[in-house]
Amino acid sequence: MPRFAANLSMMFTEVPFLDRFDAAARAGFTSVEFLFPYEHPAEAIGERLQRNGLTQALFNLPPGDWAAGEKGFASLPERFDDLKQSLHTALPYAKATGVKRVHLMAGIADRGDAKAVAAFRKSVATAAEFFAPHDLDVVIEPINPRNVPGYFLNDFGFACDLINELKIPNLKLQFDIYHCQIIHGDVTMRLREMMSITGHVQIASIPSRNEPDGEELNYPFLFAELDRLGYRGFVGCEYNPRGKTTDGLGWFNSYAGVKL
Repeated sequence: MPRFAANLSMMFTEVPFLDRFDAAARAGFTSVEFLFPYEHPAEAIGERLQRNGLTQALFNLPPGDWAAGEKGFASLPERFDDLKQSLHTALPYAKATGVKRVHLMAGIADRGDAKAVAAFRKSVATAAEFFAPHDLDVVIEPINPRNVPGYFLNDFGFACDLINELKIPNLKLQFDIYHCQIIHGDVTMRLREMMSITGHVQIASIPSRNEPDGEELNYPFLFAELDRLGYRGFVGCEYNPRGKTTDGLGWFNSYAGVKL
Protein backbone atom coordinates (compact mmCIF):
# COMPACT_ATOMS: atom_id res chain seq x y z
CA MET A 1 0.00 0.00 0.00
CA PRO A 2 1.34 3.48 -0.81
CA ARG A 3 2.65 5.60 2.04
CA PHE A 4 0.35 8.62 1.94
CA ALA A 5 1.65 12.01 3.12
CA ALA A 6 -0.83 14.74 3.98
CA ASN A 7 0.02 18.03 2.28
CA LEU A 8 -0.31 20.54 5.10
CA SER A 9 -0.34 23.55 2.78
CA MET A 10 -3.63 22.37 1.32
CA MET A 11 -5.15 19.99 3.88
CA PHE A 12 -6.27 20.69 7.45
CA THR A 13 -6.35 24.41 6.75
CA GLU A 14 -9.17 24.66 9.28
CA VAL A 15 -6.41 25.13 11.88
CA PRO A 16 -3.14 27.14 11.97
CA PHE A 17 -0.17 25.63 10.17
CA LEU A 18 1.68 24.19 13.16
CA ASP A 19 -1.51 22.61 14.48
CA ARG A 20 -2.00 20.76 11.19
CA PHE A 21 0.70 18.26 12.18
CA ASP A 22 -1.44 17.22 15.16
CA ALA A 23 -4.56 17.10 12.98
CA ALA A 24 -2.87 14.93 10.35
CA ALA A 25 -1.65 12.47 12.97
CA ARG A 26 -5.11 12.24 14.55
CA ALA A 27 -6.54 11.48 11.10
CA GLY A 28 -4.20 8.52 10.72
CA PHE A 29 -1.39 9.95 8.60
CA THR A 30 2.14 8.92 9.47
CA SER A 31 3.86 11.33 7.08
CA VAL A 32 3.37 14.88 5.84
CA GLU A 33 4.61 17.29 3.20
CA PHE A 34 4.05 20.99 2.59
CA LEU A 35 5.08 23.69 0.16
CA PHE A 36 7.20 26.01 2.28
CA PRO A 37 8.19 25.99 5.97
CA TYR A 38 10.11 29.26 6.05
CA GLU A 39 7.62 31.40 7.98
CA HIS A 40 8.15 29.18 11.03
CA PRO A 41 11.29 28.26 13.00
CA ALA A 42 12.83 25.01 11.85
CA GLU A 43 12.93 23.77 15.44
CA ALA A 44 9.18 24.32 15.88
CA ILE A 45 8.41 22.19 12.84
CA GLY A 46 10.82 19.51 13.96
CA GLU A 47 9.14 19.42 17.38
CA ARG A 48 5.68 18.94 15.86
CA LEU A 49 6.93 16.11 13.71
CA GLN A 50 8.61 14.38 16.63
CA ARG A 51 5.67 14.89 18.97
CA ASN A 52 3.31 13.22 16.53
CA GLY A 53 5.64 10.52 15.25
CA LEU A 54 5.42 11.92 11.73
CA THR A 55 7.89 11.58 8.88
CA GLN A 56 8.58 14.60 6.69
CA ALA A 57 8.24 13.42 3.09
CA LEU A 58 9.02 16.58 1.12
CA PHE A 59 9.11 20.35 1.03
CA ASN A 60 10.03 22.95 -1.56
CA LEU A 61 13.12 25.09 -1.71
CA PRO A 62 12.44 28.85 -1.38
CA PRO A 63 10.54 30.07 -4.47
CA GLY A 64 11.31 33.78 -4.38
CA ASP A 65 8.44 36.21 -3.90
CA TRP A 66 5.51 33.79 -4.01
CA ALA A 67 2.94 36.53 -3.37
CA ALA A 68 4.23 38.42 -6.39
CA GLY A 69 3.90 35.36 -8.60
CA GLU A 70 7.43 33.96 -8.50
CA LYS A 71 7.58 30.18 -8.75
CA GLY A 72 11.27 29.59 -8.19
CA PHE A 73 14.23 30.84 -10.19
CA ALA A 74 16.21 27.79 -11.32
CA SER A 75 15.67 28.68 -14.99
CA LEU A 76 16.46 32.39 -14.58
CA PRO A 77 20.13 33.11 -15.37
CA GLU A 78 20.10 36.42 -13.53
CA ARG A 79 18.87 34.76 -10.31
CA PHE A 80 21.62 32.19 -9.83
CA ASP A 81 22.88 33.90 -6.68
CA ASP A 82 19.35 33.72 -5.26
CA LEU A 83 19.27 30.04 -6.15
CA LYS A 84 22.50 29.39 -4.26
CA GLN A 85 21.25 31.31 -1.23
CA SER A 86 17.99 29.33 -1.23
CA LEU A 87 19.96 26.12 -0.70
CA HIS A 88 21.51 27.51 2.47
CA THR A 89 18.12 28.76 3.63
CA ALA A 90 16.54 25.32 3.23
CA LEU A 91 19.32 23.27 4.82
CA PRO A 92 18.45 23.98 8.50
CA TYR A 93 14.86 22.93 7.78
CA ALA A 94 16.05 19.73 6.15
CA LYS A 95 18.16 18.96 9.19
CA ALA A 96 15.39 19.80 11.67
CA THR A 97 12.76 17.74 9.86
CA GLY A 98 14.88 14.81 8.70
CA VAL A 99 13.43 15.12 5.20
CA LYS A 100 15.17 13.12 2.48
CA ARG A 101 14.03 15.03 -0.60
CA VAL A 102 13.48 18.68 -1.54
CA HIS A 103 11.74 20.11 -4.58
CA LEU A 104 13.59 22.64 -6.74
CA MET A 105 11.13 24.91 -8.54
CA ALA A 106 12.01 25.98 -12.08
CA GLY A 107 10.36 29.40 -12.29
CA ILE A 108 8.54 31.29 -15.03
CA ALA A 109 10.58 31.22 -18.23
CA ASP A 110 10.39 30.18 -21.88
CA ARG A 111 11.63 26.61 -22.33
CA GLY A 112 12.49 27.57 -25.91
CA ASP A 113 15.08 30.03 -24.59
CA ALA A 114 18.52 28.38 -24.68
CA LYS A 115 19.73 30.60 -21.83
CA ALA A 116 16.84 29.46 -19.62
CA VAL A 117 17.58 25.80 -20.42
CA ALA A 118 21.26 26.27 -19.60
CA ALA A 119 20.40 28.06 -16.36
CA PHE A 120 18.06 25.29 -15.32
CA ARG A 121 20.64 22.59 -15.99
CA LYS A 122 23.22 24.55 -14.00
CA SER A 123 20.83 25.15 -11.10
CA VAL A 124 19.70 21.52 -10.95
CA ALA A 125 23.28 20.26 -10.92
CA THR A 126 24.30 22.85 -8.31
CA ALA A 127 21.42 21.97 -6.00
CA ALA A 128 22.01 18.24 -6.29
CA GLU A 129 25.74 18.68 -5.60
CA PHE A 130 25.00 20.89 -2.59
CA PHE A 131 22.59 18.44 -0.95
CA ALA A 132 24.39 15.18 -1.79
CA PRO A 133 26.68 15.27 1.28
CA HIS A 134 23.56 15.65 3.42
CA ASP A 135 21.97 12.51 1.96
CA LEU A 136 19.21 14.53 0.31
CA ASP A 137 17.61 14.00 -3.08
CA VAL A 138 16.59 16.94 -5.26
CA VAL A 139 13.38 16.41 -7.20
CA ILE A 140 12.09 18.39 -10.17
CA GLU A 141 8.39 18.51 -11.02
CA PRO A 142 6.67 19.27 -14.32
CA ILE A 143 3.68 21.54 -13.63
CA ASN A 144 0.78 22.01 -16.01
CA PRO A 145 0.31 25.37 -17.77
CA ARG A 146 -3.32 25.65 -16.72
CA ASN A 147 -2.43 26.03 -13.06
CA VAL A 148 0.85 27.87 -13.59
CA PRO A 149 0.96 29.60 -16.99
CA GLY A 150 4.46 30.13 -18.28
CA TYR A 151 6.13 27.63 -15.93
CA PHE A 152 9.44 26.55 -17.43
CA LEU A 153 9.21 22.84 -16.58
CA ASN A 154 5.90 21.85 -18.16
CA ASP A 155 6.82 18.58 -19.88
CA PHE A 156 7.51 15.16 -18.34
CA GLY A 157 9.60 14.06 -21.31
CA PHE A 158 11.93 17.04 -20.94
CA ALA A 159 12.35 16.36 -17.21
CA CYS A 160 13.00 12.66 -17.83
CA ASP A 161 15.55 13.39 -20.55
CA LEU A 162 17.37 15.91 -18.34
CA ILE A 163 17.61 13.49 -15.41
CA ASN A 164 18.90 10.72 -17.66
CA GLU A 165 21.41 13.01 -19.35
CA LEU A 166 22.83 14.48 -16.15
CA LYS A 167 23.11 11.08 -14.44
CA ILE A 168 23.30 12.66 -10.97
CA PRO A 169 22.47 9.96 -8.40
CA ASN A 170 20.45 12.22 -6.08
CA LEU A 171 18.44 13.92 -8.85
CA LYS A 172 14.94 12.46 -9.22
CA LEU A 173 11.55 13.15 -10.79
CA GLN A 174 8.60 14.39 -8.77
CA PHE A 175 5.74 12.62 -10.56
CA ASP A 176 2.55 14.51 -9.85
CA ILE A 177 -0.23 12.42 -11.36
CA TYR A 178 -2.60 15.40 -11.48
CA HIS A 179 -0.15 17.45 -13.56
CA CYS A 180 0.74 14.49 -15.78
CA GLN A 181 -2.88 13.82 -16.66
CA ILE A 182 -3.48 17.45 -17.61
CA ILE A 183 -0.26 17.81 -19.62
CA HIS A 184 -0.06 14.43 -21.34
CA GLY A 185 -2.61 11.86 -20.20
CA ASP A 186 -1.58 8.18 -20.45
CA VAL A 187 -0.54 8.26 -16.79
CA THR A 188 -0.03 4.54 -16.27
CA MET A 189 2.35 4.13 -19.19
CA ARG A 190 4.34 7.17 -18.08
CA LEU A 191 4.58 5.80 -14.55
CA ARG A 192 5.92 2.55 -15.98
CA GLU A 193 8.39 4.41 -18.19
CA MET A 194 9.62 6.83 -15.52
CA MET A 195 9.40 4.83 -12.30
CA SER A 196 13.15 4.16 -12.21
CA ILE A 197 13.87 7.90 -11.86
CA THR A 198 10.86 8.81 -9.71
CA GLY A 199 11.60 10.01 -6.18
CA HIS A 200 8.18 11.30 -5.14
CA VAL A 201 4.57 10.95 -6.29
CA GLN A 202 1.63 13.32 -5.73
CA ILE A 203 -2.09 12.93 -6.31
CA ALA A 204 -5.35 14.83 -6.74
CA SER A 205 -8.54 14.31 -8.71
CA ILE A 206 -8.77 15.68 -12.23
CA PRO A 207 -10.01 18.23 -13.15
CA SER A 208 -11.11 19.61 -9.76
CA ARG A 209 -7.91 18.97 -7.76
CA ASN A 210 -10.03 17.69 -4.90
CA GLU A 211 -9.93 14.34 -3.09
CA PRO A 212 -8.65 11.45 -5.27
CA ASP A 213 -11.94 9.59 -5.09
CA GLY A 214 -13.43 10.01 -8.56
CA GLU A 215 -13.52 12.06 -11.76
CA GLU A 216 -11.13 11.20 -14.63
CA LEU A 217 -8.73 8.73 -13.03
CA ASN A 218 -9.15 5.36 -11.34
CA TYR A 219 -6.92 5.94 -8.32
CA PRO A 220 -7.39 2.49 -6.74
CA PHE A 221 -5.92 1.07 -9.95
CA LEU A 222 -3.07 3.59 -9.90
CA PHE A 223 -2.27 2.87 -6.24
CA ALA A 224 -2.14 -0.85 -7.07
CA GLU A 225 0.04 -0.04 -10.07
CA LEU A 226 2.51 1.81 -7.84
CA ASP A 227 2.73 -1.34 -5.73
CA ARG A 228 3.19 -3.49 -8.85
CA LEU A 229 5.99 -1.21 -9.99
CA GLY A 230 7.73 -1.56 -6.65
CA TYR A 231 7.42 2.11 -5.67
CA ARG A 232 8.48 2.51 -2.03
CA GLY A 233 8.41 6.29 -1.75
CA PHE A 234 5.72 8.60 -0.45
CA VAL A 235 2.49 9.61 -2.18
CA GLY A 236 1.78 13.24 -1.38
CA CYS A 237 -1.88 14.20 -1.07
CA GLU A 238 -1.60 17.58 -2.75
CA TYR A 239 -5.28 18.35 -3.16
CA ASN A 240 -7.84 20.92 -2.06
CA PRO A 241 -10.50 19.30 0.15
CA ARG A 242 -14.06 19.99 -0.96
CA GLY A 243 -15.00 20.92 2.60
CA LYS A 244 -13.64 20.04 6.02
CA THR A 245 -10.55 17.90 5.47
CA THR A 246 -11.62 15.01 7.70
CA ASP A 247 -15.02 14.81 5.99
CA GLY A 248 -13.29 13.92 2.71
CA LEU A 249 -10.94 11.22 3.99
CA GLY A 250 -13.13 8.24 3.14
CA TRP A 251 -10.78 7.32 0.29
CA PHE A 252 -7.81 7.37 2.70
CA ASN A 253 -9.51 5.58 5.57
CA SER A 254 -10.15 2.56 3.39
CA TYR A 255 -6.38 2.17 3.04
CA ALA A 256 -5.31 3.25 6.52
CA GLY A 257 -8.03 1.42 8.41
CA VAL A 258 -8.97 4.59 10.29
CA LYS A 259 -12.45 5.38 11.52
CA LEU A 260 -13.10 8.98 12.49
